[in-house]
Amino acid sequence: MQFDEALAFLDRHINREAIAGAYEGLSLDKMVALVEIMGDPQRAYPVIHVTGSKGKGSTAHLVTRLLMASGLNVGTYTSPHVSSITERIARNGEPISEDEFAQTIGDVAQFVPLLPERPSYFELLTAAAFQWFADSAVDVAVVEVGLLGRFDATNVVDSAVTVCTTIGRSHTDGRDDWRTHIAYEKAGIFGPNAAGVIGDIDDDLVPYFRDESPEVLRRLGDDVRVTENRLAVGGRMIAVETSRGLYDEVFLSLHGAHMADNAALALASVEEFFGRALTDDVVAEAFGQAALPGRAEVVGHDPLIVLDGAHSPESAQAIARTVRNDFAAAANQYVVLGLLQTPDLDQVLLGFEAPLATMVLACAPDSDRAMPAADVAAAAARLGAVAESVGSVADAVERALQLAEPSDLILVSGSFYTVGEAKSALADEFGHGA
Repeated sequence: MQFDEALAFLDRHINREAIAGAYEGLSLDKMVALVEIMGDPQRAYPVIHVTGSKGKGSTAHLVTRLLMASGLNVGTYTSPHVSSITERIARNGEPISEDEFAQTIGDVAQFVPLLPERPSYFELLTAAAFQWFADSAVDVAVVEVGLLGRFDATNVVDSAVTVCTTIGRSHTDGRDDWRTHIAYEKAGIFGPNAAGVIGDIDDDLVPYFRDESPEVLRRLGDDVRVTENRLAVGGRMIAVETSRGLYDEVFLSLHGAHMADNAALALASVEEFFGRALTDDVVAEAFGQAALPGRAEVVGHDPLIVLDGAHSPESAQAIARTVRNDFAAAANQYVVLGLLQTPDLDQVLLGFEAPLATMVLACAPDSDRAMPAADVAAAAARLGAVAESVGSVADAVERALQLAEPSDLILVSGSFYTVGEAKSALADEFGHGA
């Protein structure tokens, strides 16, 4: 199987990422059947399993970095990707090659005719990741949940540590008591054979995690605390105190004050994996080399260009705070914004502080679920923003570069499709080292 054939094979299967928010009727039965017939490759190594409404990708990356700095061979499975699907499956921070990806998908494909039910796109991709990690003899895998947790395809692993970063409105219609429903689903990856680590989660939701009887439950704000978090050149200077140790004056090469919480959760998770505190050298190496594509990623200067895949009200608020606090010296701010269909459009735009931007340049990423650029621009204008409908992502980036002066900032955000298209356009068409 060639790489394009592997992509075509996956595309012939239902993609639940395209129907995010509709999680009724999900089951692990098909995933269990698939990995069983493959010989349960996910049991060949211990797993640190990460869920959360926001911050889970960043936390998974920082966990990976800490494990690598500790000398382990580490597999990482995350979603979504920015530029290539190969980014989702990595070993020691390096994505799987296209040839290995195609071969592994081909290996998984041979089992599909033997199954009683047709698996989904994500189930096949997840099984391929598990198989590649087993074939690569990783010492540990860091696995990010795709959708919620309890019935996510990744929840066939036997976790050593389970993590939930936050509880938010992602993948819900927001009706009734959505907070408890989301907490219950995310708590489903926790269990009696694993240590549990949770973020700043409301007191009334913590029992959902305790009810799963984790070996220990560590919580941000209780026995895991960020005691220092200040702006530094190229990132943050942080200090974290846990029940096992104190990590003082640590440079974190990521932008955004909220990244300190993700770093604290990563530290607590890896501490529980090893059953001890980490050395200062390991933490300094891991956090000093952290880099997250598409998350407050600086890809150009004069003007400053920042890419961030913020698509929910909460994530939009986070990048708006980061821009305001970390890049306050910018004279004017141009927001290139491309979104997928969302019922929360106004809340997302307000999260981005669209009315305060110099201009919102609305565009539509290349997706069947893209929200028309004209609709985004019209909604922004209703809220008081100066907005323009541009069309394609590449055209919107070009327009922003025409308007911006060297002292200005261009934020490209919304869907990760938007971020990926912008990154390619900046690298290929406009000469930026994206």
